[in-house]
Amino acid sequence: MTGSFVSPATRQRVRDLATPIARALGRLGLTPNALTLIGFVGTCIAAAAAASQSWLIAGVLVILFGIFDLFDGTLARATGRESKFGAFLDSTLDRAGEAVVYLGIAIGCIAGGFDLGAVFAAAAMGAAFMVSYTRAKSESLGFTPGTGMANIGLAPREVRIAILALGLLVTPSPLIQPMPTGPAGEICIDSCLAPIPGGMLTVSLAVIAILATITTIQRILHARAQSREG
Repeated sequence: MTGSFVSPATRQRVRDLATPIARALGRLGLTPNALTLIGFVGTCIAAAAAASQSWLIAGVLVILFGIFDLFDGTLARATGRESKFGAFLDSTLDRAGEAVVYLGIAIGCIAGGFDLGAVFAAAAMGAAFMVSYTRAKSESLGFTPGTGMANIGLAPREVRIAILALGLLVTPSPLIQPMPTGPAGEICIDSCLAPIPGGMLTVSLAVIAILATITTIQRILHARAQSREG
C-alpha cells in the first residue's frame, strides 16, 4: 500500500477551505513568509507548554498551528507570490518546529517521571525526519516531482500532527488533574487497562514512530519502482 490516509482530493478540499482565510490574513498585511514565521513561533510556544507538562494546552496549540501552517502556502498561491525561498523557508521551519515540539515533549516526559515517553518522542522525531528526508531527496533526484511524494505513505505530516495532538489532549496535566498511579508509580490511562507509563501520550508517540517508519519504507520502495521504470 502506497497511499496516504489523506487522499489528494481531501488535500485539495482543505486548501480550498483555507484560501479565503489566507486571503483575509493577506489583507491584514501579512506576507506568506510572515505567516511561516508566526507558525514557527506558535509551535515553539506549544513545545514550551509540553515541556512544562501542560499537555492540554500543548495539544490545542499543536492543532491550531498545524492548521495555521496551511495558510502561508495557500496565500502564496492565491496571490501569485510563490517563491523558491518561501518554499525553502516553509519546509525548513516545519522541520525545526517538529523537532522543537518533540524536544519539549521529551523534557515534559522526563519531568513527569515517564522516561519511556521521552524515548518514543526521540524515536518519533527521528522517524518523522526520515519521512521528510525521503521526500526531499527523491524529488531532488526527479522521482515523483511536485508534491506527489506527499501522497505516498501512511503518515505524512498532517497525520502525525493529528495523532500527536490526540495523545496530548487526552493526557491530563498535573496542574489540572492529578493522574492516577499504579503501585509502582505508573500512570494509568484506564482502570481496566494495564498501567502504561505516560498513558496515551506514550502510545501516540509509539504509533507515530511506527507509522512514520512504515511511511519511509513505502517511499523508498516507491522511488525504487520509479527508478526501474526509467
